[in-house]
Amino acid sequence: MGHSHDHSRQGANRARLGIAIGIVAAVLVLEVAGAWLSGSLALLADAGHMFSDLIGLIIALIAVIVAARPATDRQTYGYQRVEVFAALVNGVILLVIAGSVTIGAIGRLVAPEPPEVQGGLMLAIAVVGLVANSAALLVLRGGAKDSINMRGAYLEVFGDLIGSAAVIVAAIVLLTTGFAQADAIASLFIAVLIVPRALLLLRDVMRVLSESAPADTDVAEIREHILRTRGVVAVHDVHVWAITSGSHVFSAHVEVEPDVFATGRTGELLDELGGCLSDHFDVAHSTFQLEPAGRAEHEQPQHR
Repeated sequence: MGHSHDHSRQGANRARLGIAIGIVAAVLVLEVAGAWLSGSLALLADAGHMFSDLIGLIIALIAVIVAARPATDRQTYGYQRVEVFAALVNGVILLVIAGSVTIGAIGRLVAPEPPEVQGGLMLAIAVVGLVANSAALLVLRGGAKDSINMRGAYLEVFGDLIGSAAVIVAAIVLLTTGFAQADAIASLFIAVLIVPRALLLLRDVMRVLSESAPADTDVAEIREHILRTRGVVAVHDVHVWAITSGSHVFSAHVEVEPDVFATGRTGELLDELGGCLSDHFDVAHSTFQLEPAGRAEHEQPQHR
């Protein structure tokens, strides 16, 4: 059931990404042409941001396709972690784009005479970009909760939407006041918006790669649930980590009462523990080593 659900989710994510790629690619071409014709750095900055997002979305799509491949004797958990590496690449690209835009914006701000910008054309293209990015955002929203890869794609398009809004504001200021530096300030604003999103994405990536306990998982609470199970005496050597977002893994040594082994209740107990982890903590893969009470005293220190 869970395996079928994963395939269904991956299929939906592929479709979402395909639609978003088409939208972003079309807006990218429009913004590059508009930046060239209008002389707007803000449009060019947003186009650069969208180019990085387009690359990120393509990487994300490839990651979803690769992640759907079945597990093998070499890749025993399958290829789900490819999504995490894709998110890592996305985060790095975002930081590079932010740096490039910042340099360009500062250059225009300190220039004696900023270049002329056609505010009307700049405004029209930015409005089209805002509408298109809103559509792409709605398409991607459904997959952003379950996948770090999809969340990265969603955040990138969200940044594009904010960027389009910033360009619109700059164009309006330029048209109504003649303040030419509004274009460069909007570019700088877009760069500033990119950085925290990139850092948050990279933080989530490092949490997975360092095999830290998922942020939404309370290890102490899991221990309490296991200890409340009939027949369980103690639990140690507890590990919780994630292969990718939404795919949590758990392992533990569980000491049980003698009658669990004597009456052949081990299978029943394992089913109960696995069901507890799946139902209460959304852990897809759990492994329990059942041991007689007091076994922890004879194990290596790292297993206690």
